[in-house]
Parts: sequence; structure tokens; C-alpha cells
Amino acid sequence: MTGRLGTLTTLYVTQYLGIGFITVGLTAILRDGGTSLDTLALLQFVGLVWPLKFLWAPLIDRYGSRRHGHYRSWLLPLQAGLVLTLLALLPFADPTRQLGPVVAICAAYVFLSATQDIAVDAVAVRVLSEGTRGAGNGIQVAASYLGNLLGGGACVLVYDRFGWLPAVGLLAALTAVGLLVVWRLREPDRVARVAGAGQAYRALLSVFGQPGCRWWTFGVVPLLYTGAGAAYALVTPALVDAGWSLARIGVVTGVVISAPAIVAGLLAGVGVDRFGRARLLVVGGAALAVSTVLLLPLLNGRAPLGATVAALCCFMAAYTVANVVLYVVNMDYSRPGTGGTDFTVLSSFGLICSFLAASVGLAAADRVGYPAVALASVVLVAVGVLVGLGHQRRFRAGAIRPEPAVAHVTPVG
Repeated sequence: MTGRLGTLTTLYVTQYLGIGFITVGLTAILRDGGTSLDTLALLQFVGLVWPLKFLWAPLIDRYGSRRHGHYRSWLLPLQAGLVLTLLALLPFADPTRQLGPVVAICAAYVFLSATQDIAVDAVAVRVLSEGTRGAGNGIQVAASYLGNLLGGGACVLVYDRFGWLPAVGLLAALTAVGLLVVWRLREPDRVARVAGAGQAYRALLSVFGQPGCRWWTFGVVPLLYTGAGAAYALVTPALVDAGWSLARIGVVTGVVISAPAIVAGLLAGVGVDRFGRARLLVVGGAALAVSTVLLLPLLNGRAPLGATVAALCCFMAAYTVANVVLYVVNMDYSRPGTGGTDFTVLSSFGLICSFLAASVGLAAADRVGYPAVALASVVLVAVGVLVGLGHQRRFRAGAIRPEPAVAHVTPVG
């Protein structure tokens, strides 16, 4: 199991390296070169590919090579594609002058990364038992912050000291490590597969037919993600309003708060496996509510460096704990034969809730102020925890996911 967790760790980290570079590092580089904020805002839209990846997730579950490994046959070209798209950035040493091609390459990278994530999640569904899903999903969440730290922080430092070519080259080299891991991957034999593309797409909806899945997905998930997403959306504009420089905001929100989030993700993964989903949901939800309250001085315009960084670190660590629990239960509902589709559609719904919450939260803050939105977020998180506890009391984690994978599969052979 240690080897499997190591494989998942490497694949999750490498998929987020480029994402961290695009959303944090490249944004800082372009801004330093004089790119307008409106243009930088457009760059962030390439991230919208991730919530939409459920649209092609069934194809990943349906088609694959039995000889080379069903998901491995996807991961090999996808991981290679991630490396090649990063290498394609090498000629653009001054990205501000050739922004169109750079954004196009970044969009291609995000698409490949999102697709790779479907396949990695499907492998995780198959290799992680009920007792190790916490560790596996703790690694997944922590890996996103580690990738952000390396891609958005370390590579920017390399760029600042040595220039564009060494920075992008380092990014590509680190991502290539994942290609070596995929080459050595030996996934378990697939005893069942989806019979046709139509049946694969029906899995998008059939996942909600499992006991308690609608309660979890349309009750607990929106409450927690909306509460957390609306609160976090206030942070950057509040920091700007408090007089922080863009450089300080970028370093703190893109790099500094990633470290406690990584630690929190790993600890939460171990905690879920040891103490159960319900207890960690309470811990994460309570910490999220308290840390949101700690942000109130910032939201009222007072942002001393030490106290603000501490509050942001607490918030991100708490959000990470809650996120690990959400991912673990999503994996409980993911069936082995359609793991890529199931986990993707459940996780994508949470991402969509976060995007909507950020938009609604900012719009509401313009009318009622930052503190009012933050307090409403605390209420939503508290209600989400209560609804989640009710769900966990009624539906045992081990009884959620049927074995083998539902009626949409036919034996291989």
C-alpha cells in the first residue's frame, strides 16, 4: 500500500505543478511585465475546464487497453502531454509579448491535467480500501497545495534569479517524474468494464441512485463549499482594500498558506482513517467556522501582517481538513467500474458550488459588506456539518459503495 500511495502522491503533485505555475507564478510574471488586471482575469478562465471534466470522464472509464492497463494506457500519453505542453512554453521567454499563444498552451495544459486527474482518481478508487481512502485523499488535497507551492513559488524564484528557460525547464523536469512513475505502474486487473459509451454516460446520473448520495451531494456539499467559497472569495479584495501590495498578496495567498494546508491535508487523511468521517467533519467544520471569525479584523479593514497571515493559515488548514472529508465520502460513492466518472462528477459539483459561491459572495459583499457575508458563511458551514452528521449516522461508509460496480458493466473476456 505504501507503494500505491507513493504513486498517487507523485501523480497528483505533478498534475498540479503546472496549475500552480499558471494560476500563481505566470500571473505574477505577467503582472510584473505590465499586463493589465483585466487580462490576468481572463487567464484565470482557463481553470473553468476543471469543473467541466465530467463531460468526458465516461470516455476514460469506457475505453482503455487491457494489455497495458486500462487507466495506465490513458496516463502514459496524458503525462507525456503535460511535459510537452510545458516544453512548448520555452520559446516564449517574454510571455507578455506573445500572450495569445501562451494562453492557448496553458489552456491545453489545463485540459490534459484535468483529464489526467480523471484517470488518477479512477486508479485511486480501485486501489484504496475503505480504511485507506482517508490517507489517499489527504495526499490528493495536500498534493494540490504542494504543486501550487512548487509551481507557483519555487519556479517563480528560479525565474526571478535565472530567467524563463530554467524556470519552465525545471517545471517540465519535475512533471516528467510522473511519467517515470506511470511507466512502472501496474494497476489491478479490471474484472469488469462499461459495456458501451451510452451506458458509460448513464453512470453520470446513476451514481446518485446509491443510498444517501443525493443527500450528501445536494445537501452537505453545497452548504460546506458555499460557506467556505464565499468566505475565501473575500480575502483578496479585502487585502487590496487594506493596502497590501500585489506582490505581498501573491506570496502570502499563493505560497505561505500552502505549507499549513499541506500538513493539514496529510494529518486529516490519517485522522479520517483512524477516527472516522463524522468526527473529522466536525473538526474541519468547527475549525472552518472559527477561522472565518478570525478573518473579521481583515474584513473590517485591519490587516497587520502577522495576525492576518496567521488567520489565513488557520482558514486554509481548516478548509483542507473539511475538503479531505468531502473527497473521502465522494470516493465512498465511487464504484470500481466507473470510478473516474463517479468521483469526477461528485467532485465537479463541489467545484461548481465554489465558483458560484465566490461570485455570489462578492456580489453580496458589495451590498451588505464583508463581515455580513463572512458570518453568513459561518452559518452555512455549521448547518452543513449538522446535515453531514445526519448523513453519516444513517449511512455507514463501508455500506455505501456496492461491489462489484453496478449493473452498467459486463464481464471482460
